[in-house]
Amino acid sequence: MENIGYYNGKTDLIENMMIPMGDRSVYFGDGVYDATYSVNHIIFALEDHLDRFYNSCRLLEIPAPMSREELTEALYSCVKQVDDPNQFVYWQCTRGTGIRNHAFPEGKSNLLIYCLPCPMKDLSQKYKLISMEDTRFFHCNIKTLNLIPSVMASQRAAEKGCQETVFHRGDLVTECAHSNVSIIKDGKFITHQLDNLVLPGITRKHLIQICKEKGIPVEERDYTMDELRAADEVIVSSSGALCMAACELDGKPIGGKAPEIIKTLQDAYLERLHKETDPKA
Repeated sequence: MENIGYYNGKTDLIENMMIPMGDRSVYFGDGVYDATYSVNHIIFALEDHLDRFYNSCRLLEIPAPMSREELTEALYSCVKQVDDPNQFVYWQCTRGTGIRNHAFPEGKSNLLIYCLPCPMKDLSQKYKLISMEDTRFFHCNIKTLNLIPSVMASQRAAEKGCQETVFHRGDLVTECAHSNVSIIKDGKFITHQLDNLVLPGITRKHLIQICKEKGIPVEERDYTMDELRAADEVIVSSSGALCMAACELDGKPIGGKAPEIIKTLQDAYLERLHKETDPKA
């Protein structure tokens, strides 16, 4: 198949699939999601993504749609039906279906999956960024479907020919519209600590592990927009973009002062990805 969509056990091409009007995602964005790459029909970092997915369900009190083993089987069933071995794999769980009512409905949650061909990002490219005040709510550690501030920020970035928007609360950097953002300064990898203001990014987690393996000091702490502007390198990381260096913020140049560290991190990350998705391993 060219791609595949799944909804509560039914599958077809994505363009043929439909969801009920009463699905809670339609009225409230009442659900959680996760996503990653599949390379060689092997889902990368699946255990990490499932950990985050089930934790998001727990934090929003959404009943898990099925067991971890059953969800793994459903995801792989979809991945294997798509001809292209390299895919974007997305899944979401909503609180269920019912007549619009803010209180929780009775019944089962809904599971949606889709897989479609997706080439890997070219890590040699540099991101251009803009900045915006972070007006999101205080549950950013949950990977919820409520993404309107991120949608608007991404549109503002696209209008300026940029790839991402850096959010800040006052002068403190939090994350990007759909990525984590970290900096390199004086040989240290500096990233916002995990709390309710940022998503616990899987790629961020892996980059911290790689830094420790490579002897690069790590600091998980608040840092300011001035620190970001003065950083030796600015790194935008996500499951879709992996590890991208930035070269511009609000029309002014940033980074570019520690390319050897960027190359070390990117090479190590690609090595980790290809090792885990090697069908011969």
